[in-house]
Formats: sequence, structure tokens, C-alpha cells
Amino acid sequence: MITVKLILEKILYSRFIGNTDYQISQIVKLSPNLEKYQICWCSDKNLDKLSAIKCGTIICSNNIEEKYFSKDCNYIITENPRLTFNSVLDLFSSDKEIDFVIENTASVHPLAVISSKVKIGHNVVIDKDVVIGEGTIIGHNTVILKGVKIGKNVKIGSNNTIGSIGFGYEKESNGEYRLINHIGNVVIEDNVEIGNNTAIDRAVLGSTILRKNVKIDNLVHIAHGVEIGENSLIIANSMIGGSVKIGKNCWVAPSSSVLNQKSIGDNALIGIGAVVLKDVPDNDIVVGNPAKSLNRNKK
Repeated sequence: MITVKLILEKILYSRFIGNTDYQISQIVKLSPNLEKYQICWCSDKNLDKLSAIKCGTIICSNNIEEKYFSKDCNYIITENPRLTFNSVLDLFSSDKEIDFVIENTASVHPLAVISSKVKIGHNVVIDKDVVIGEGTIIGHNTVILKGVKIGKNVKIGSNNTIGSIGFGYEKESNGEYRLINHIGNVVIEDNVEIGNNTAIDRAVLGSTILRKNVKIDNLVHIAHGVEIGENSLIIANSMIGGSVKIGKNCWVAPSSSVLNQKSIGDNALIGIGAVVLKDVPDNDIVVGNPAKSLNRNKK
């Protein structure tokens, strides 16, 4: 049990209405049957549902109106209810204390350079000349191949392959395809997070680079020589072709594809299932197959 008073000491909020002595023992979804010991969050589109709630603690935005208040409820009012709710989740999480350990089933090359404070799961393979920074976590069955550089506080899920040879072939005179040698590497900067079952290929020359705070979902393919700018998100089933450059603060939605050598500007949004065949400028939104700009349609 955690008191509302303790929660308020640990989070950012604009104002509070209610009783700080409430004991909270359960985090739940928004429901008209909210109990006194439960806490939830409410988006602006669901504010009208608050009228049916008669007790409990609710995290909501500054847009809440007095007509929604109940005398037996607590209201934590904040600029970003979902983000504040996530902070509350952290308070209840049982995974806050990380046991930094290299499991005995992991295979670590003697020439890998690994910080003393990392967590490496079962059956992980760490190849020659890999560098792994402090606070990094690598899930079970992931393979990190030769020369990959991983920064601090990186989270990598299970069943990933990072640093493999990319899909690059050249046709010879006899019509057969010959694999182009890839002598580059992968560089993953600080605070990057990578989900499960994702492949990130090393560059032919130079590096495939994930800049600071990049977030990669499950089942994503990032080809050789790609560079993804700081704070960008690449969502499930996306395919980023070779040598693509993605700017800062971009959102690449599920099942989208970006053709090789294309450039995505800062703050761009690639819509769900979009097939990007041309460069996307800064601040643009593109959707469809082939992808077209929504911003230009407004002109």
C-alpha cells in the first residue's frame, strides 16, 4: 500500500484535489467501478466518463471541469496524465532493482569490452570487439556480432541479431549474384531501447547508427548503413532500407517501409503501412502507398 501523499512526493503534477491519506494498493484502467484503494488515469476524450466514478484516485489533465468532480474521489491534475501515470507505475513496479549479471549460458568473446554493471541474459552471444556500456540490459537469445558498439543504459530485448551482414548483392557477368562484403559495424548510442525479434545490419563501410534515445519496436528490420536521429521511434514491422537517413524526433508507424538511400527529415511522421519512395522533408506527414504528403494536400 502507498499513500496518495507519498505518490504526490514522487511525481510532477499541477494540483491535487482530495484526501492525501488514501491508501493505494492497485493500479487499474479507467472504470465506473473504481474502488477507494485504486488509481487510474483519464484522457481528455474520456473526461465525460468521470461523472460515473464515485471514489478512487484519478490522474487527469488541466482540462477537467468542476462538473466532473465527486466529493469522495481524489484528482491528481497534471499537464500529461499518461506520463504521470507511468511515473506511478514505476512506484509499484517490482523490477526497479536490476540484478546486473551475465548468465552462465551466455557466450562472451574474450576480446569483448563489457562494463562491470550490465545484465546479459541466457544464450546471448557477444562477439569479438563488441563494446557494451554501463547499465545496459540484453535479453535472452540475442546475438551481438563483431565490432558492435553499445552505449550506456541501453535496453535490448530477446531474439535480436545486431551487426549481421546486410542484404547487398552485385550481379556478375555470368548472371550470378555475389554478396558484397560488409566491413563496417553498428553503433548504438546511450539510452536506446530495442524490442524483440529485430535485425540491425552492419554497414558496408562506416557504421549503422542509432543515436541517443532512439526506440525500436519488435519485428523491425534496419538495413546496412542506416542512421536514425535522436529521439526517433521505429514501430513494429517497419523496414528501413539501406543507407536511409532518419532525422530527430521522427515517428515511423507500424508496417511502413522506407526505400534505400532516402532521407527522412526532423520531426517527420510516416503513417501506418506507408511505402516511402521519395525523400520526406522536415515536419512533414506522409501516408499511403506510395507515400504522399498530407501537409501538401492542405496547401
